[in-house]
Amino acid sequence: MEDIEIARNSKLDNIVKIAQDIGIEEKYIEQYGKYKAKISLNLIEENKNRKDGKLILITAINPTPLGEGKTTMAIGLADGMRKIGKQAILALREPSLGPVFGIKGGATGGGYSQVAPMEDINLHFTGDIHAITSANNLLSAMIDNHIYAGNDLGFETVTWRRCVDLNDRQLRTVDTGLSQEKNIVPRKDGFDISVASEVMAVFCLAKDLKDLKRRLGNIIVGYNKQQQPIKVTDLKAEGAMAVLLKDAINPNLVQTLEHTPAIIHGGPFANIAHGCNSVIATKMAMQLGEYVITEAGFGADLGAEKFLNIKTRVLEEVPSAVVLVATIKALKYHGGMPKDDIKTESIEFLERGIENLLKHVDNIKNKFGLNIIVAINKYTHDTQREIEFLQNKLQEKGVELSLVESWEKGGEGAVDLAQKLVKLCDNKTELKYIYNLEDSIKEKICKVAKNIYGATDVEFSEEAMEQIYKIEKLDNGRYTKLPICIAKTQYSLSDDAKNLECKSPFNIHVKEVKLRAGAEFIVILTGKIMTMPGLPKKPAAEQIDIDDNGNIIGIF
Repeated sequence: MEDIEIARNSKLDNIVKIAQDIGIEEKYIEQYGKYKAKISLNLIEENKNRKDGKLILITAINPTPLGEGKTTMAIGLADGMRKIGKQAILALREPSLGPVFGIKGGATGGGYSQVAPMEDINLHFTGDIHAITSANNLLSAMIDNHIYAGNDLGFETVTWRRCVDLNDRQLRTVDTGLSQEKNIVPRKDGFDISVASEVMAVFCLAKDLKDLKRRLGNIIVGYNKQQQPIKVTDLKAEGAMAVLLKDAINPNLVQTLEHTPAIIHGGPFANIAHGCNSVIATKMAMQLGEYVITEAGFGADLGAEKFLNIKTRVLEEVPSAVVLVATIKALKYHGGMPKDDIKTESIEFLERGIENLLKHVDNIKNKFGLNIIVAINKYTHDTQREIEFLQNKLQEKGVELSLVESWEKGGEGAVDLAQKLVKLCDNKTELKYIYNLEDSIKEKICKVAKNIYGATDVEFSEEAMEQIYKIEKLDNGRYTKLPICIAKTQYSLSDDAKNLECKSPFNIHVKEVKLRAGAEFIVILTGKIMTMPGLPKKPAAEQIDIDDNGNIIGIF
Protein backbone atom coordinates (compact mmCIF):
# COMPACT_ATOMS: atom_id res chain seq x y z
CA MET A 1 0.00 0.00 0.00
CA GLU A 2 1.31 3.47 -0.91
CA ASP A 3 2.07 6.01 1.83
CA ILE A 4 -0.77 8.22 0.66
CA GLU A 5 -3.27 5.33 0.92
CA ILE A 6 -2.07 4.41 4.42
CA ALA A 7 -2.48 8.03 5.49
CA ARG A 8 -5.92 8.34 3.88
CA ASN A 9 -7.18 5.15 5.55
CA SER A 10 -6.06 6.27 9.02
CA LYS A 11 -8.52 7.84 11.44
CA LEU A 12 -7.33 11.20 12.77
CA ASP A 13 -8.40 13.01 15.92
CA ASN A 14 -9.87 16.49 15.73
CA ILE A 15 -7.02 18.99 16.07
CA VAL A 16 -8.70 20.56 19.12
CA LYS A 17 -8.25 17.25 20.98
CA ILE A 18 -4.59 17.02 19.91
CA ALA A 19 -4.06 20.53 21.30
CA GLN A 20 -5.83 19.70 24.56
CA ASP A 21 -3.67 16.58 25.00
CA ILE A 22 -0.59 18.80 25.37
CA GLY A 23 -2.28 21.50 27.42
CA ILE A 24 -3.10 24.05 24.71
CA GLU A 25 -6.39 25.77 25.38
CA GLU A 26 -8.69 26.31 22.41
CA LYS A 27 -8.25 30.09 22.66
CA TYR A 28 -4.63 29.69 21.55
CA ILE A 29 -5.38 27.86 18.29
CA GLU A 30 -6.87 28.91 14.97
CA GLN A 31 -8.27 25.93 13.09
CA TYR A 32 -7.62 25.30 9.41
CA GLY A 33 -10.31 22.64 9.06
CA LYS A 34 -10.56 19.59 11.32
CA TYR A 35 -6.94 18.44 11.32
CA LYS A 36 -4.69 21.52 11.11
CA ALA A 37 -4.32 24.56 13.32
CA LYS A 38 -2.12 27.58 13.92
CA ILE A 39 -0.86 28.11 17.48
CA SER A 40 -0.70 31.67 18.80
CA LEU A 41 2.72 33.03 19.72
CA ASN A 42 1.13 34.22 22.97
CA LEU A 43 1.43 30.64 24.21
CA ILE A 44 5.22 31.01 24.52
CA GLU A 45 4.82 33.94 26.90
CA GLU A 46 2.08 32.06 28.80
CA ASN A 47 4.41 29.07 29.33
CA LYS A 48 7.68 30.97 29.91
CA ASN A 49 8.07 29.63 33.46
CA ARG A 50 7.58 25.98 32.50
CA LYS A 51 10.53 23.62 32.64
CA ASP A 52 11.68 22.79 29.12
CA GLY A 53 11.58 19.23 27.87
CA LYS A 54 14.62 17.38 26.55
CA LEU A 55 15.60 17.98 22.94
CA ILE A 56 16.54 15.06 20.67
CA LEU A 57 18.10 15.82 17.30
CA ILE A 58 17.64 13.45 14.36
CA THR A 59 20.38 13.54 11.72
CA ALA A 60 21.94 11.07 9.28
CA ILE A 61 24.86 9.86 7.23
CA ASN A 62 25.30 11.34 3.75
CA PRO A 63 22.16 10.17 1.94
CA THR A 64 21.57 8.34 -1.29
CA PRO A 65 19.53 10.30 -3.87
CA LEU A 66 16.23 9.16 -2.33
CA GLY A 67 17.12 9.84 1.32
CA GLU A 68 17.47 7.45 4.24
CA GLY A 69 14.28 8.03 6.21
CA LYS A 70 15.16 10.65 8.83
CA THR A 71 11.62 11.98 8.96
CA THR A 72 10.15 8.48 9.15
CA MET A 73 12.59 7.79 12.00
CA ALA A 74 11.66 11.01 13.83
CA ILE A 75 7.95 10.28 13.59
CA GLY A 76 8.38 6.65 14.61
CA LEU A 77 10.51 7.69 17.58
CA ALA A 78 7.91 10.22 18.78
CA ASP A 79 5.22 7.54 18.54
CA GLY A 80 7.57 5.06 20.25
CA MET A 81 8.16 7.49 23.11
CA ARG A 82 4.43 7.69 23.70
CA LYS A 83 4.22 3.88 23.58
CA ILE A 84 6.49 3.80 26.65
CA GLY A 85 4.50 6.47 28.44
CA LYS A 86 6.50 9.60 27.62
CA GLN A 87 5.01 12.94 26.55
CA ALA A 88 6.68 13.40 23.17
CA ILE A 89 6.17 16.14 20.60
CA LEU A 90 7.56 16.40 17.09
CA ALA A 91 9.08 19.66 15.80
CA LEU A 92 9.68 19.31 12.06
CA ARG A 93 10.17 21.40 8.91
CA GLU A 94 7.51 22.07 6.29
CA PRO A 95 8.00 20.34 2.93
CA SER A 96 8.93 22.35 -0.15
CA LEU A 97 7.06 21.82 -3.41
CA GLY A 98 10.44 21.48 -5.17
CA PRO A 99 11.22 17.94 -3.94
CA VAL A 100 7.52 16.92 -3.90
CA PHE A 101 7.34 17.41 -7.68
CA GLY A 102 11.03 16.65 -8.24
CA ILE A 103 12.97 13.55 -7.20
CA LYS A 104 12.85 13.18 -3.43
CA GLY A 105 9.08 13.23 -2.92
CA GLY A 106 7.28 14.53 0.14
CA ALA A 107 8.57 15.03 3.67
CA THR A 108 5.84 13.63 5.89
CA GLY A 109 7.43 10.27 6.69
CA GLY A 110 6.45 6.91 5.26
CA GLY A 111 4.51 3.71 5.86
CA TYR A 112 2.91 3.77 9.31
CA SER A 113 5.15 6.57 10.57
CA GLN A 114 3.62 9.63 8.96
CA VAL A 115 2.32 13.05 9.92
CA ALA A 116 -1.12 13.89 8.60
CA PRO A 117 -3.03 15.16 6.68
CA MET A 118 -0.25 14.04 4.37
CA GLU A 119 -1.46 15.64 1.11
CA ASP A 120 -2.10 19.01 2.75
CA ILE A 121 1.27 19.16 4.51
CA ASN A 122 3.16 18.22 1.34
CA LEU A 123 1.31 20.73 -0.82
CA HIS A 124 0.01 24.14 0.26
CA PHE A 125 -0.42 23.28 3.98
CA THR A 126 -1.38 26.54 5.75
CA GLY A 127 0.26 28.76 3.14
CA ASP A 128 3.46 29.59 5.07
CA ILE A 129 5.87 29.08 2.18
CA HIS A 130 3.57 31.05 -0.12
CA ALA A 131 3.66 33.90 2.40
CA ILE A 132 7.46 33.76 2.47
CA THR A 133 7.56 33.78 -1.34
CA SER A 134 5.22 36.78 -1.44
CA ALA A 135 7.24 38.73 1.13
CA ASN A 136 10.43 38.01 -0.82
CA ASN A 137 8.95 39.12 -4.14
CA LEU A 138 7.21 42.17 -2.67
CA LEU A 139 10.68 43.33 -1.68
CA SER A 140 11.94 42.70 -5.23
CA ALA A 141 9.07 44.77 -6.63
CA MET A 142 9.78 47.61 -4.20
CA ILE A 143 13.47 47.65 -5.12
CA ASP A 144 12.80 47.93 -8.85
CA ASN A 145 10.00 50.43 -8.29
CA HIS A 146 12.39 52.59 -6.25
CA ILE A 147 14.96 52.53 -9.07
CA TYR A 148 12.20 53.32 -11.61
CA ALA A 149 10.99 56.27 -9.51
CA GLY A 150 14.38 58.01 -9.42
CA ASN A 151 16.73 55.79 -7.40
CA ASP A 152 17.11 58.19 -4.45
CA LEU A 153 19.08 55.56 -2.55
CA GLY A 154 21.58 55.34 -5.38
CA PHE A 155 21.47 51.62 -6.18
CA GLU A 156 24.59 50.72 -8.13
CA THR A 157 24.07 46.96 -7.72
CA VAL A 158 21.08 44.90 -6.60
CA THR A 159 21.94 41.71 -4.72
CA TRP A 160 18.38 40.65 -3.86
CA ARG A 161 16.85 37.85 -5.97
CA ARG A 162 13.31 36.75 -6.60
CA CYS A 163 12.11 33.30 -5.54
CA VAL A 164 9.57 30.58 -6.31
CA ASP A 165 8.91 27.31 -4.44
CA LEU A 166 9.56 24.99 -7.38
CA ASN A 167 12.62 23.49 -9.05
CA ASP A 168 13.07 25.57 -12.21
CA ARG A 169 16.64 25.78 -13.51
CA GLN A 170 15.57 28.10 -16.35
CA LEU A 171 15.10 30.87 -13.78
CA ARG A 172 18.61 30.74 -12.30
CA THR A 173 19.59 33.78 -14.35
CA VAL A 174 17.07 36.06 -16.09
CA ASP A 175 16.98 39.47 -17.76
CA THR A 176 14.32 41.78 -16.31
CA GLY A 177 12.90 45.18 -17.28
CA LEU A 178 12.76 44.43 -21.00
CA SER A 179 9.45 46.19 -21.75
CA GLN A 180 11.29 49.29 -23.07
CA GLU A 181 9.03 51.57 -21.05
CA LYS A 182 10.41 54.94 -20.08
CA ASN A 183 12.56 54.92 -16.90
CA ILE A 184 12.58 51.10 -16.60
CA VAL A 185 16.17 49.95 -16.16
CA PRO A 186 16.93 46.48 -17.58
CA ARG A 187 19.17 44.35 -15.37
CA LYS A 188 20.28 40.81 -14.69
CA ASP A 189 18.29 39.04 -12.01
CA GLY A 190 17.61 35.48 -10.96
CA PHE A 191 15.43 33.23 -8.85
CA ASP A 192 16.28 31.07 -5.86
CA ILE A 193 13.96 28.37 -4.57
CA SER A 194 11.85 29.88 -1.76
CA VAL A 195 13.34 27.63 0.90
CA ALA A 196 16.77 29.15 0.19
CA SER A 197 15.45 32.71 0.50
CA GLU A 198 16.86 34.87 3.27
CA VAL A 199 13.26 35.56 4.25
CA MET A 200 12.90 31.85 5.07
CA ALA A 201 16.08 31.96 7.19
CA VAL A 202 14.86 35.10 9.00
CA PHE A 203 11.47 33.45 9.54
CA CYS A 204 13.08 30.36 11.08
CA LEU A 205 15.61 32.15 13.31
CA ALA A 206 13.38 34.95 14.62
CA LYS A 207 12.40 34.63 18.30
CA ASP A 208 9.12 36.58 18.00
CA LEU A 209 7.30 39.07 15.77
CA LYS A 210 9.44 41.99 16.93
CA ASP A 211 12.64 40.09 16.17
CA LEU A 212 11.19 39.08 12.79
CA LYS A 213 10.69 42.74 11.82
CA ARG A 214 14.16 43.66 13.08
CA ARG A 215 15.80 40.94 11.03
CA LEU A 216 13.75 41.73 7.91
CA GLY A 217 14.79 45.37 8.21
CA ASN A 218 18.48 44.41 8.41
CA ILE A 219 18.47 42.48 5.12
CA ILE A 220 20.96 43.98 2.65
CA VAL A 221 19.46 44.26 -0.85
CA GLY A 222 22.19 46.11 -2.74
CA TYR A 223 25.02 48.63 -2.69
CA ASN A 224 25.45 52.24 -3.80
CA LYS A 225 28.37 53.75 -5.74
CA GLN A 226 30.35 54.12 -2.52
CA GLN A 227 29.80 50.38 -1.91
CA GLN A 228 27.74 51.13 1.19
CA PRO A 229 24.93 48.62 1.84
CA ILE A 230 21.29 49.47 1.18
CA LYS A 231 18.92 47.72 3.60
CA VAL A 232 15.23 46.89 3.71
CA THR A 233 14.76 49.64 6.30
CA ASP A 234 16.02 52.16 3.73
CA LEU A 235 13.14 51.10 1.47
CA LYS A 236 10.67 51.11 4.39
CA ALA A 237 9.59 47.61 3.34
CA GLU A 238 9.95 45.62 6.58
CA GLY A 239 6.46 46.50 7.86
CA ALA A 240 4.67 45.31 4.72
CA MET A 241 6.80 42.15 4.61
CA ALA A 242 5.95 41.40 8.25
CA VAL A 243 2.25 41.88 7.50
CA LEU A 244 2.47 39.16 4.85
CA LEU A 245 4.09 36.90 7.45
CA LYS A 246 1.83 37.72 10.42
CA ASP A 247 -0.16 34.46 10.20
CA ALA A 248 2.69 32.34 8.88
CA ILE A 249 4.85 33.11 11.94
CA ASN A 250 2.41 31.15 14.15
CA PRO A 251 3.50 27.46 14.25
CA ASN A 252 1.33 24.73 12.71
CA LEU A 253 -0.11 21.88 14.77
CA VAL A 254 -0.91 18.51 13.18
CA GLN A 255 -0.57 14.87 14.32
CA THR A 256 1.01 11.54 13.46
CA LEU A 257 -1.09 8.57 12.38
CA GLU A 258 -0.89 7.49 16.04
CA HIS A 259 -2.11 10.93 17.24
CA THR A 260 1.23 12.20 18.55
CA PRO A 261 1.26 16.04 18.37
CA ALA A 262 3.51 17.47 15.65
CA ILE A 263 4.47 21.14 15.33
CA ILE A 264 5.59 21.71 11.74
CA HIS A 265 6.98 25.13 10.91
CA GLY A 266 9.59 26.60 8.55
CA GLY A 267 11.37 24.72 5.80
CA PRO A 268 14.89 25.76 4.75
CA PHE A 269 16.91 23.20 2.77
CA ALA A 270 20.08 21.98 4.50
CA ASN A 271 22.37 21.80 1.46
CA ILE A 272 21.78 25.42 0.35
CA ALA A 273 20.30 26.90 3.56
CA HIS A 274 20.47 26.12 7.29
CA GLY A 275 18.13 23.12 7.29
CA CYS A 276 16.22 23.48 10.59
CA ASN A 277 12.62 24.17 11.57
CA SER A 278 11.80 27.47 13.29
CA VAL A 279 13.26 28.51 16.64
CA ILE A 280 9.74 29.56 17.69
CA ALA A 281 8.30 26.08 17.02
CA THR A 282 11.16 24.27 18.76
CA LYS A 283 10.89 26.53 21.82
CA MET A 284 7.11 26.08 21.96
CA ALA A 285 7.43 22.29 21.69
CA MET A 286 10.01 22.20 24.49
CA GLN A 287 7.61 24.09 26.75
CA LEU A 288 4.84 21.57 26.03
CA GLY A 289 6.58 18.20 25.87
CA GLU A 290 8.73 15.96 28.02
CA TYR A 291 10.77 14.97 24.96
CA VAL A 292 10.96 16.98 21.72
CA ILE A 293 12.11 15.20 18.58
CA THR A 294 13.41 17.51 15.88
CA GLU A 295 15.25 16.96 12.63
CA ALA A 296 18.06 18.68 10.72
CA GLY A 297 18.11 18.16 6.96
CA PHE A 298 20.36 15.84 4.96
CA GLY A 299 23.55 14.45 6.55
CA ALA A 300 25.16 15.48 9.82
CA ASP A 301 27.83 17.38 7.87
CA LEU A 302 25.08 19.78 6.74
CA GLY A 303 21.89 19.97 8.82
CA ALA A 304 23.33 18.90 12.18
CA GLU A 305 26.43 21.10 11.79
CA LYS A 306 24.19 24.12 11.08
CA PHE A 307 21.74 23.20 13.84
CA LEU A 308 24.59 23.10 16.34
CA ASN A 309 26.71 26.01 15.10
CA ILE A 310 23.86 28.35 14.08
CA LYS A 311 20.50 27.44 15.60
CA THR A 312 21.57 26.55 19.15
CA ARG A 313 23.18 29.99 19.50
CA VAL A 314 19.73 31.54 18.95
CA LEU A 315 17.63 28.86 20.67
CA GLU A 316 19.98 28.76 23.67
CA GLU A 317 19.22 25.07 24.10
CA VAL A 318 21.39 22.02 23.40
CA PRO A 319 20.23 18.53 22.35
CA SER A 320 20.30 15.98 25.14
CA ALA A 321 21.02 13.31 22.52
CA VAL A 322 21.56 12.92 18.79
CA VAL A 323 20.17 10.07 16.68
CA LEU A 324 22.30 9.28 13.63
CA VAL A 325 20.15 7.54 11.01
CA ALA A 326 21.54 5.14 8.42
CA THR A 327 20.53 2.22 6.26
CA ILE A 328 22.73 -0.73 5.43
CA LYS A 329 22.03 -0.26 1.72
CA ALA A 330 23.24 3.36 1.93
CA LEU A 331 26.43 2.27 3.69
CA LYS A 332 27.12 -0.21 0.90
CA TYR A 333 26.37 2.52 -1.65
CA HIS A 334 28.95 4.76 0.06
CA GLY A 335 31.37 1.86 -0.10
CA GLY A 336 31.18 1.92 -3.89
CA MET A 337 28.64 -0.86 -4.42
CA PRO A 338 26.63 -0.42 -7.66
CA LYS A 339 23.15 0.95 -6.96
CA ASP A 340 21.46 -2.03 -8.61
CA ASP A 341 23.25 -4.47 -6.28
CA ILE A 342 22.84 -2.81 -2.87
CA LYS A 343 20.15 -5.27 -1.74
CA THR A 344 22.69 -8.08 -2.01
CA GLU A 345 24.67 -9.03 1.08
CA SER A 346 28.22 -7.68 1.03
CA ILE A 347 30.48 -7.27 4.06
CA GLU A 348 33.23 -5.94 1.78
CA PHE A 349 31.25 -2.92 0.55
CA LEU A 350 29.65 -2.44 3.97
CA GLU A 351 33.10 -2.28 5.60
CA ARG A 352 34.21 0.36 3.10
CA GLY A 353 30.99 2.37 3.42
CA ILE A 354 30.92 2.27 7.21
CA GLU A 355 33.71 4.86 7.18
CA ASN A 356 31.09 7.47 6.28
CA LEU A 357 29.01 6.50 9.31
CA LEU A 358 32.04 6.47 11.64
CA LYS A 359 33.10 9.94 10.47
CA HIS A 360 29.67 11.34 11.41
CA VAL A 361 29.77 9.46 14.72
CA ASP A 362 33.16 10.97 15.50
CA ASN A 363 31.91 14.46 14.60
CA ILE A 364 28.88 14.29 16.87
CA LYS A 365 30.49 12.41 19.76
CA ASN A 366 34.01 13.81 19.84
CA LYS A 367 34.02 17.08 17.87
CA PHE A 368 30.70 18.41 19.22
CA GLY A 369 30.81 16.40 22.47
CA LEU A 370 27.21 15.15 22.39
CA ASN A 371 25.45 11.91 23.34
CA ILE A 372 24.81 9.78 20.24
CA ILE A 373 23.03 6.60 19.19
CA VAL A 374 22.96 5.07 15.71
CA ALA A 375 19.53 4.05 14.42
CA ILE A 376 19.25 1.77 11.41
CA ASN A 377 16.12 1.90 9.28
CA LYS A 378 15.79 -1.87 8.83
CA TYR A 379 14.92 -3.40 5.47
CA THR A 380 13.86 -7.00 4.82
CA HIS A 381 16.97 -7.57 2.68
CA ASP A 382 19.35 -6.62 5.54
CA THR A 383 21.08 -9.81 6.69
CA GLN A 384 21.92 -10.82 10.26
CA ARG A 385 25.58 -11.03 9.29
CA GLU A 386 25.58 -7.41 8.08
CA ILE A 387 23.74 -6.22 11.20
CA GLU A 388 26.18 -7.99 13.55
CA PHE A 389 29.17 -6.62 11.64
CA LEU A 390 27.79 -3.08 11.99
CA GLN A 391 26.99 -3.60 15.66
CA ASN A 392 30.51 -4.80 16.43
CA LYS A 393 32.09 -1.85 14.64
CA LEU A 394 30.00 0.59 16.66
CA GLN A 395 30.71 -1.19 19.94
CA GLU A 396 34.42 -0.61 19.27
CA LYS A 397 33.61 3.13 19.25
CA GLY A 398 31.45 2.94 22.39
CA VAL A 399 28.23 3.70 20.47
CA GLU A 400 24.96 1.83 20.80
CA LEU A 401 22.87 0.64 17.85
CA SER A 402 19.11 0.36 17.54
CA LEU A 403 17.27 -1.40 14.71
CA VAL A 404 14.09 0.49 13.86
CA GLU A 405 11.08 -0.82 11.92
CA SER A 406 8.72 2.13 12.28
CA TRP A 407 7.89 2.26 8.54
CA GLU A 408 6.23 -1.15 8.87
CA LYS A 409 5.14 -1.13 12.52
CA GLY A 410 4.72 2.54 13.48
CA GLY A 411 5.65 3.48 17.04
CA GLU A 412 5.93 -0.16 18.09
CA GLY A 413 8.88 -0.49 15.70
CA ALA A 414 10.78 2.28 17.52
CA VAL A 415 10.23 1.25 21.15
CA ASP A 416 13.79 -0.06 21.51
CA LEU A 417 15.18 3.26 20.27
CA ALA A 418 12.86 5.20 22.59
CA GLN A 419 13.93 3.19 25.64
CA LYS A 420 17.61 3.58 24.86
CA LEU A 421 17.23 7.31 24.29
CA VAL A 422 15.49 7.90 27.61
CA LYS A 423 18.58 6.48 29.33
CA LEU A 424 20.99 8.30 27.01
CA CYS A 425 19.31 11.67 27.63
CA ASP A 426 20.13 11.36 31.34
CA ASN A 427 23.85 11.51 30.56
CA LYS A 428 25.39 14.94 30.90
CA THR A 429 26.43 16.71 27.73
CA GLU A 430 28.14 19.98 26.88
CA LEU A 431 28.17 21.28 23.32
CA LYS A 432 31.58 22.19 21.92
CA TYR A 433 31.31 24.62 19.01
CA ILE A 434 33.49 23.90 15.98
CA TYR A 435 34.44 27.57 15.71
CA ASN A 436 34.26 30.71 17.80
CA LEU A 437 32.27 33.66 16.54
CA GLU A 438 35.40 35.81 16.98
CA ASP A 439 37.30 33.68 14.43
CA SER A 440 37.80 35.25 11.00
CA ILE A 441 35.48 34.18 8.17
CA LYS A 442 38.24 32.11 6.57
CA GLU A 443 39.08 30.46 9.92
CA LYS A 444 35.46 29.43 10.42
CA ILE A 445 35.26 27.92 6.94
CA CYS A 446 38.54 26.05 7.40
CA LYS A 447 37.54 24.70 10.82
CA VAL A 448 34.28 23.24 9.48
CA ALA A 449 35.93 21.92 6.30
CA LYS A 450 38.79 20.22 8.12
CA ASN A 451 37.06 19.05 11.31
CA ILE A 452 33.61 18.10 10.01
CA TYR A 453 34.18 17.21 6.35
CA GLY A 454 37.71 15.86 6.79
CA ALA A 455 39.13 18.12 4.06
CA THR A 456 42.86 18.69 3.73
CA ASP A 457 42.48 22.37 2.90
CA VAL A 458 40.17 25.05 1.49
CA GLU A 459 40.66 26.77 -1.85
CA PHE A 460 39.07 30.22 -2.30
CA SER A 461 38.17 31.68 -5.68
CA GLU A 462 39.29 35.22 -6.46
CA GLU A 463 35.64 36.33 -6.30
CA ALA A 464 35.17 34.70 -2.87
CA MET A 465 38.28 36.45 -1.53
CA GLU A 466 36.99 39.81 -2.75
CA GLN A 467 33.61 39.15 -1.14
CA ILE A 468 35.22 38.21 2.19
CA TYR A 469 37.33 41.37 2.10
CA LYS A 470 34.21 43.45 1.43
CA ILE A 471 32.31 41.87 4.33
CA GLU A 472 35.25 42.40 6.67
CA LYS A 473 35.26 46.13 5.88
CA LEU A 474 31.52 46.71 6.28
CA ASP A 475 30.39 48.55 9.41
CA ASN A 476 33.78 48.28 11.13
CA GLY A 477 33.86 44.50 10.77
CA ARG A 478 30.68 43.78 12.76
CA TYR A 479 29.57 41.08 10.31
CA THR A 480 32.74 39.00 10.70
CA LYS A 481 31.36 37.78 14.05
CA LEU A 482 28.42 36.00 12.40
CA PRO A 483 28.27 32.19 12.08
CA ILE A 484 28.67 30.62 8.64
CA CYS A 485 26.20 28.57 6.59
CA ILE A 486 28.02 26.39 4.07
CA ALA A 487 26.15 25.40 0.90
CA LYS A 488 27.51 22.02 -0.22
CA THR A 489 26.37 18.83 -1.90
CA GLN A 490 24.54 16.48 0.47
CA TYR A 491 25.80 13.32 -1.20
CA SER A 492 29.42 13.48 -0.10
CA LEU A 493 31.55 14.78 2.76
CA SER A 494 33.48 16.59 0.04
CA ASP A 495 32.02 19.22 -2.32
CA ASP A 496 32.00 16.67 -5.18
CA ALA A 497 28.72 14.74 -5.29
CA LYS A 498 30.44 11.80 -7.03
CA ASN A 499 33.20 11.41 -4.44
CA LEU A 500 31.26 9.06 -2.17
CA GLU A 501 34.08 7.32 -0.34
CA CYS A 502 36.38 10.34 0.16
CA LYS A 503 39.33 7.96 0.44
CA SER A 504 41.84 10.31 -1.17
CA PRO A 505 42.73 13.71 0.30
CA PHE A 506 40.37 16.41 -0.94
CA ASN A 507 40.00 20.17 -0.72
CA ILE A 508 36.84 22.25 -0.36
CA HIS A 509 36.41 24.85 -3.11
CA VAL A 510 34.72 28.10 -2.06
CA LYS A 511 33.35 29.91 -5.11
CA GLU A 512 31.17 32.63 -3.51
CA VAL A 513 30.58 34.23 -0.11
CA LYS A 514 27.30 36.06 0.57
CA LEU A 515 26.37 38.14 3.60
CA ARG A 516 22.90 37.51 5.01
CA ALA A 517 22.64 40.35 7.51
CA GLY A 518 18.97 39.68 8.33
CA ALA A 519 19.44 35.96 8.91
CA GLU A 520 22.64 36.86 10.76
CA PHE A 521 24.89 34.36 9.06
CA ILE A 522 27.27 34.28 6.08
CA VAL A 523 26.53 31.87 3.22
CA ILE A 524 29.52 30.02 1.75
CA LEU A 525 28.86 28.44 -1.66
CA THR A 526 31.13 25.50 -2.50
CA GLY A 527 31.65 23.20 -5.46
CA LYS A 528 28.85 23.20 -8.01
CA ILE A 529 26.00 23.91 -5.60
CA MET A 530 23.01 25.90 -6.96
CA THR A 531 20.41 27.85 -4.96
CA MET A 532 17.78 27.01 -7.60
CA PRO A 533 17.59 23.23 -8.16
CA GLY A 534 16.43 21.66 -11.41
CA LEU A 535 14.00 18.83 -12.08
CA PRO A 536 15.26 15.31 -12.92
CA LYS A 537 14.67 13.74 -16.34
CA LYS A 538 11.56 12.01 -14.98
CA PRO A 539 10.17 14.29 -12.27
CA ALA A 540 7.78 12.96 -9.62
CA ALA A 541 5.23 15.42 -11.04
CA GLU A 542 4.63 12.97 -13.92
CA GLN A 543 3.14 10.47 -11.44
CA ILE A 544 1.03 12.90 -9.39
CA ASP A 545 -2.64 13.17 -10.33
CA ILE A 546 -6.15 13.58 -8.96
CA ASP A 547 -8.96 11.08 -9.58
CA ASP A 548 -12.60 11.81 -10.40
CA ASN A 549 -13.50 11.78 -6.70
CA GLY A 550 -10.94 14.45 -5.85
CA ASN A 551 -8.40 12.06 -4.29
CA ILE A 552 -4.75 12.93 -4.88
CA ILE A 553 -2.54 10.06 -6.03
CA GLY A 554 1.18 9.61 -6.62
CA ILE A 555 2.67 11.67 -3.77
CA PHE A 556 5.25 9.60 -1.88
